[in-house]
Amino acid sequence: MRMIVGLGIFLAFLTASAGAQQGTSSGAPLQVAQSWARASTGTTGAAYLRIENRGSAPDRLVAASTPIAEKAEVHENKIENGVMKMRPVGAVVIRPGQSAVLKPGAEHVMLTGLKQPLKQGESFPLTLTFEKAGDVQVIVHVERAGAMGADAAGNGSMQHMQEGGMDHGGMK
Repeated sequence: MRMIVGLGIFLAFLTASAGAQQGTSSGAPLQVAQSWARASTGTTGAAYLRIENRGSAPDRLVAASTPIAEKAEVHENKIENGVMKMRPVGAVVIRPGQSAVLKPGAEHVMLTGLKQPLKQGESFPLTLTFEKAGDVQVIVHVERAGAMGADAAGNGSMQHMQEGGMDHGGMK
């Protein structure tokens, strides 16, 4: 039954956004690539991606949404007194000619109230809302649990989370 519901949501999204490609989407002048998530076991997860601004003006990622979770919002991780703390951020600024990388241990799209755990090999739609570019839709591919992705490899952020604990203050 879960597979049928998940497939139904996915097919509805594909019909509504025939232009989105798996892992990459363009909302000129923004380019969104490398969208991925880790497999999860509970009702929370996170999506990671790279946003490149090829335009001449800055833009801001102000919101996110997906039909697979009750809530999707941009969060940041910070270490305070040896404890990793996660908090929502108002927006992520992407300056002209620069990229914003949302990755494990840093800014990311937090998914809460997942309708079912994220499973390796599956994909789901994610809509990113930008102040100027508007809505940009991408398909997020689910990697194995513990995956770090190409841009996050070796940054040691998971070590901090395991050693120092984690405070989800500010999350509802």
